[in-house]
This record gives sequence, structure tokens and C-alpha cells, in this order.
Amino acid sequence: ANREGLTIGLIVALVIVAVMLVLREFGRRSLARDPEGWGWRSVIGRVLARTSLLFMVVAAADVVSTYAELPQKVARLIDDLFVIAFALQGAVWARELILGLIGHRVARDSGSSALASAMSIIRVLVSVALLAIAGILILDNLGVNVTALVAGLGIGGIAIGLAAQGIFADLFAALSILFDKPFKKGDTIRYDNSAGTVERIGLKTTRLRSITGEQLIMANTKLLEREIHNMALAKSRRVTLYLAVAGEASAGMIDRVGRAAEAAVSEQKGCKLIRCALSGAGGGGLAFDLVYDDQSRDNDKLAANRAAILRSLVETLQQHKLQLTRASEQRGGV
Repeated sequence: ANREGLTIGLIVALVIVAVMLVLREFGRRSLARDPEGWGWRSVIGRVLARTSLLFMVVAAADVVSTYAELPQKVARLIDDLFVIAFALQGAVWARELILGLIGHRVARDSGSSALASAMSIIRVLVSVALLAIAGILILDNLGVNVTALVAGLGIGGIAIGLAAQGIFADLFAALSILFDKPFKKGDTIRYDNSAGTVERIGLKTTRLRSITGEQLIMANTKLLEREIHNMALAKSRRVTLYLAVAGEASAGMIDRVGRAAEAAVSEQKGCKLIRCALSGAGGGGLAFDLVYDDQSRDNDKLAANRAAILRSLVETLQQHKLQLTRASEQRGGV
């Protein structure tokens, strides 16, 4: 009796399944061409590639049921299966789309290194939220009263949030670090009296390797509360050396020290003299402030340049029968 409707339903179902298979294959090929990419083509490909074969079969059965006018109980069962499959598949599509959009934004601004740290955090949050929404929609469409369930989940969420507010604070602080980008993995930062290179941005803590070798572990929330100096973003480092030179105090001596400082700094690649000014006199010598900019970001290179400048100063001043008696980054007496 339903042969004509069944035939039409089967044809429409096959067409729908064929289209979804083609789209899924397109998504898989897009990912195969650029598995680590986060461009728009890859984002769409990730969504299409996550289409489940089970969802295709249930969707096809629902189309056949619509055209073939099956018995009420069978049609109702197929409709319920379609609601469940569509809710779960929709959650998967939405998850991949949200993760793809976030990945596109983070990878474009910060590169894949920051994205790798962010995805593990975001994937869990997005998956739990979307699956919870899908579960509520399934129960609601199946005739279950979800009002009490939603209220219970809300109260439970508040209770969990209050109990683990410290953990959630650090978690959202980690997300703030990854998206606001005050620093990223590999940057050298300084806060308070501590400095180090960022090794890992975790769910709760950020780990740094200090200049002296030990590992510094700081809670994300506490770290963001401090004034952070990101040394990696500096165009150059300004170095100030306080010098004390012994010898016969005269205008000629001041000029010779200035010329020696200018020559010593200019010999080092990436260094530029700002000033070498007389700052004090007494105790048989003169005090100078030597200020220069160093474009090096590596601490070892900075130290090597500083040592080379001081060595050149010592040699040049000795030729003029002058003695460098003090050179320090801390201000002191002559």
C-alpha cells in the first residue's frame, strides 16, 4: 500500500546520505592537505569530517518514515532515534566549529604553540557544555520534564563553583593568558624580584626556568595580579654602568673617558651609546654614568657584550694612564 511513498523516501534518503558522504569526504581531504592548519578551509573541513555514519543512517530512516507512512509505533521510534542522533551530532558539529573558530583566532595571532596549550583547556569546557545541552534537549523532546533537572544542574554548578573557585579562577586566568597574550611560551618575563623563561602555561600554574637554573612555579591568578615585564617584547635593553676612574682629574681626562666609552660600545654589534656623562668627583677619581642600548634579547649575549665593553674600556684607559677602579650596575661611591 505504501510502495510509492517508500520508493520516494528511499530515493530522497539515498540522495541525502550521498550528499553527506561527499561533504564528509571533502572535509577529510581538507584536513589531509593541511592537518595542522587553522584556516577557514580547515575549520569547515573539521566540521564536515566529524559527520557520523550512524547519524546518516538514522536521518535516512527518518526520511523514509516520513514518506512511507509507517506504523505509528515504528515511526515514533524512528523519530526518537533521530532526535537523539541529531542532538548528539549537532553537539559534535558545534564543538568542532567553536574550536575551529577559536583555533583560527589564536593561531593567527600567536602561532600554533599557544594554540596547543589552549586547546586542551577549551576542548574540555566546550565538550561538557554542549553535551549537557544536548542531553537536556534529548530528554525534553522525549517528553521528560527537565525543569527540575535544569534547576538541579544550576544549583549543583553554583555549589561546585563555590567549592572550587580557586581552581576555576586559575583556569580562567590561564585562558586570559592564552588569549590576551601578556606573554607566551618561550618569552623571558620578570615580576617582583623573579625572572625566567616561560616553559609551560598550565591549567593552574605557569612554570618558568629562572636564569640561575631552578624552576619557578606561580599560580596563574597570582601571576596576573603582578606587574609583568615581558623582556621578549623589548626592542632593546637599556644598560646603565656606574664607573669610577682614577687618575689626574682634568677636562682632558673627562673627554678621553667619553671617547673610550663611545669606542667600546660601538665595537659591539647591536649596541648603541646613549651617554657617558660625568656624575661625580672625589676620592682621587671621577664617577661616570655609562648608558647604552643593547638589542640582544639573550641574557648570555647581554652579559658577553657588557664584559667586552668593560674589557675595551680597561685597555683604552690604561693607554692614557687611567685606571678603571669600579664598574657596576649598582650606584656607589667613587
